[in-house]
Amino acid sequence: MRYRAMKLCSTVPSVGLPDPGLQWFSPKLAKGEIASLSGAGDDARYFQISVPVQPGNSGGALVDEHGNVVGIVSAKLNAAAALASSGSLPENVNYAIKSSYLLSFLESVPDVASKLKDPLPADRKFEDVVKSAQAATVLALVY
Repeated sequence: MRYRAMKLCSTVPSVGLPDPGLQWFSPKLAKGEIASLSGAGDDARYFQISVPVQPGNSGGALVDEHGNVVGIVSAKLNAAAALASSGSLPENVNYAIKSSYLLSFLESVPDVASKLKDPLPADRKFEDVVKSAQAATVLALVY
């Protein structure tokens, strides 16, 4: 098994490159919790996360306390739609697609499946988890 199940309120950091035009190109840490085990509309393919997300965080790995990728940051709640619907602005209502959902796709690609690793079992210092996530983070510009 290459997937580690997550629990509600698990701490999850993500390292990304938000707003590189404003914040430049060094990776930035964002940390939050699993706020729900399902996404918008109770979609079981997603987590709702309280990790602060900015443009540029999408596509970044969401990792557990061991450094295992448990999701990919994918979206945030539309603030304008939330304001129109509820009369208030959302705070840190963001989403990540679960790695368990992506894993079935990755395992179907033979060249990729052979390179997937088993979960990291040992406890690691938070600083080491962040360093590993930083080392794996790259900026992808699409024109």
